[in-house]
Parts: sequence; C-alpha cells; structure tokens
Amino acid sequence: MKRLRDLYKTSPFAQSLRQTQMFALKIREVLLRQKSSPFLTLDKMERFVKVSHRSALAGVVLAGLLLGTFPMAAQAAKGEVYVVEVSGTINPGLAEYVIRSIEKANGEQAACLVMQLDTPGGLALSMRSIVMAVLASEIPVVVYVSPSGARAASAGVMITLAADIAAMAPGTNIGAAHPVNLGQKEMDKAMAEKVVNDMVAYTKSISEKRGRNSEWAEKAVRESVSATETEALNLKVIDLIAEDLDDLIEKIDGRDLKDKGTLVTKGLNRVILTESLRDKILKTLSDPNIAYLLMMIGMAGLYFELSHPGAIFPGVIGAISLILAFFAFQTLPVNYAGILLIALALILFILEMKVTSYGLLSLGGVISLFLGSLMLFEGTAPEMRLSWRVLIPTVVMVSGFFVVVAGLVFRSQISKPRTGDKGLVGEVGVVKERLGPEGKVFVHGELWNAEASEPIEAGAKVRVIGVDQLVLKVEEVK
Repeated sequence: MKRLRDLYKTSPFAQSLRQTQMFALKIREVLLRQKSSPFLTLDKMERFVKVSHRSALAGVVLAGLLLGTFPMAAQAAKGEVYVVEVSGTINPGLAEYVIRSIEKANGEQAACLVMQLDTPGGLALSMRSIVMAVLASEIPVVVYVSPSGARAASAGVMITLAADIAAMAPGTNIGAAHPVNLGQKEMDKAMAEKVVNDMVAYTKSISEKRGRNSEWAEKAVRESVSATETEALNLKVIDLIAEDLDDLIEKIDGRDLKDKGTLVTKGLNRVILTESLRDKILKTLSDPNIAYLLMMIGMAGLYFELSHPGAIFPGVIGAISLILAFFAFQTLPVNYAGILLIALALILFILEMKVTSYGLLSLGGVISLFLGSLMLFEGTAPEMRLSWRVLIPTVVMVSGFFVVVAGLVFRSQISKPRTGDKGLVGEVGVVKERLGPEGKVFVHGELWNAEASEPIEAGAKVRVIGVDQLVLKVEEVK
C-alpha cells in the first residue's frame, strides 16, 4: 500500500484529481462558513471528497496494471525473438550493422534480441557505440557467445557485460580485454596508464549496472585474464550456459529483468537478421588486408595509365580502388608515414621511366614499398595488422609489375623506330629502275622514289640511309 500511495502522489493522473479535490475542499470551507447551500449540503460534499480520493487511487492502480508499472503485471513485450550474428573484428562497418539491428528489433517491438557473438576484439570507438546501443535498448538484449570454439575477447568482453542477459556456449571463452596500442608508436608509461584506467572505469561501470562481477572485469582489463564458460558462470560474469540457441531461448524464458519486466520467449517465432549488401561491403572494406590490396591495385592501375596513356580501363579501376582504399583508411588505425613511403615508391617507379638510372630508382621503389607496407597498420592487435601472407606476395607482385612495365617503357625508348620515315632507315630493298642517280626501289613492300650518290643498276640490293621529302637516300649493298 505504501508503494501505491507513493505512486499515487507522483502520477500525473493523481495530480489532476488532486486539483479537483482542492477545489472541492474550498467549496466545503465556504459551506462551513455559510452553513447552508441551495444546491450542496455538507454531508454530500464530504462524501464527494472521500470518493474522489478512492477513485484517484483506484485509477492509479488500474493504470499501473495496464501499463505494466507493477511487477505483478509486468512482462516484456510479446513479439518475436530477433537473432543477429556478430562475428569478426569489431570495426565501424560491423558496429553500424549491430546498431541498426538493435534499432530494428526495438522498432518491431520484439520480445528480445539475441546477439550471437564471436570476436577477437577490435576498435574501442566501435565497441563503445555498440555498448551504448545495447544499454539504451528498450527491449532485452541477450549476448550469446557461440558456437563452441567462439570467444568474446578484448572489446567483446564489454559487449557481453553490457547485455541484459549474458550467456555462453560450452567450449567458449571470455576475457583478455587489456587495451592495446593501434597507433604508430608505443605509448609512454603515463599515457598507457591513463588508457588502462579509463577502460577499467568504463568496464566496471557496465558490470555494476548489470550486477556482474566488477572485480573480474577489472582484472580482465588490467591483467588480461580470461575465463571459460564454466568459470565465467561461477564468477558471476555471465548468467547462464546454453548448449545451443534452442536451449538458450528456453532458459531465458520467464527471467525477471531490471526495468524491463519478465521476459517471455516460449513459443515465439524467430527472426534471423542478415547482413545487407551494404553491410557486407563496409565490413569487408574495414579489413586491413582488403584495404591494403585495394591501395596496391589503385596504384598499379594509375601507374599503367600514366605509362600507357589512353588505355582508360586500368585508370578507371585504379581510381575506384584508391577511393575505396582511402574510405577504408578512415575506419582503421593508419600510420601516415606508411602511406607516404608507398606514395614515394610510386613516384620512384614513374621516374624510372623518365630517367636512366640503371635500376637504382626501381630498387629504391621496391624498398620504399616494402617499408611502407610494413608500417601501414603497425600495432600489437593481430586483427588490426597486415598479414605477412598478404604483405610479402603483394609487394613481390606489385614491385615485379612496376619493374616490368618500366623495363618495357625503357626498351621502347631506346629501340629502333619501326614505323614512319625513321622506320625505313636501315631497311634493305631492290632497285627496280636504274638509279642514275634517281630511280625507283622496292623497300618494305612498297615502291619508292630513290636517289643514290652513284649509278646503281636495276636488280641490285640497296640500303636506305635517309629520307628526304618522300625520296629515299640509298647506297648499294656490297
């Protein structure tokens, strides 16, 4: 009853009725002073005031039952169980997909959203945006680390702790949330301590909000501790262990959730959310290896276009690839010294076509390309580094391409012309009409006017030594 009275005092409905009661009490005071009224008696007025009090209280109780204010009638909205798979590195592309899934489930008034999580970690900013969406969700969000062999490492720890219900499948693990440097250089001790303390406070606040083990959460950040599903359950890091999705939905049915009532999932349909083409593209571009390959393809395309003007197709592909690469770089921890070294490599390869360096510029380009590729995504997080299996073959192939094209250009510059007037010089032909000193010769499949410094009889072989206004200068081949 005490709770009902408190709720009655603070509800807008009761406040409106209270104003009516105050008006009635004022009339009652007037009646007391005047002792009589042609319309109202004192007894009638007192009964009106008492009834209005009881009506207001009854109205608040009824509204509470209808709106789910009281626990005895509160239940999560009965809709469908939405399921979304979250796997891979936590990056901006994946974060956007998860946030949009949460918004969709809320908009459709789903009973809950089950997030099947398997991640090695990722970017802190992307993780925080997902956590904010989970905490702000009006429907229950269930994070389920699955299937067996999956993990919720690094950023995945915070996402799991933020869930209304945290669950894990057998054979999974959680932990190792110590922040790592994804930048260009190692942080000094003071800065590293600030970053760690900030992440500890953030993780503990999430744990405490959800009633989970904040001490273990702090150790996961400071000491990179990890736990199996059984250890996590015993440490009160998660709420339950489920064999599969069916088992999970069965076990979460009927659970009371703070501020969200009782979760009802029994007999509800499931809606499996899938990535759209846009989501898949953004997620793919956020992979450092893909971004690096796009940059190399872009450089090769532009280089080929510059060395062979008019080809068009390589230039178009190169420009598109470079734009996609730089879009991806906005979502990744990029070392700009690496980009500058790669750009320097391209400049050196182009200069190799213009300057006779006997291969020195090409060698410098190869070294610059290798060092730039090595520095491009420097950091201690494996998921944010360039794979050696991608780096080495790509550097070899791209360097080989540039060197071969530069060699072809160089050979074309020093080789003898094969067309036009200069292409005829050195050709050998046969005299068709006596040169004395003018006549006709058959050279390169064509009949030409020619002249020689001395008479040459018909049928003799001659060599072209020059061309003057479509008249060949020839000499006899002895």
